[in-house]
Amino acid sequence: MGFNSDLTEGVDFYLENGYRVMTERYLINRGYCCSNGCRHCPYWPKAQKGNTNLRTGLKRG
Repeated sequence: MGFNSDLTEGVDFYLENGYRVMTERYLINRGYCCSNGCRHCPYWPKAQKGNTNLRTGLKRG
């Protein structure tokens, strides 16, 4: 599985110890939870595949 080359490092993700860490901005724009337990997961409850409910105070946009 390849990595989407349309993403911008520092905006959509950053590198940490060889791993790509997706930003909250990217995850909100994706529109749903992947259930991988992302560090910056904006969805609540966390890690529920397909969840689209953003945590309180967050907005799409």
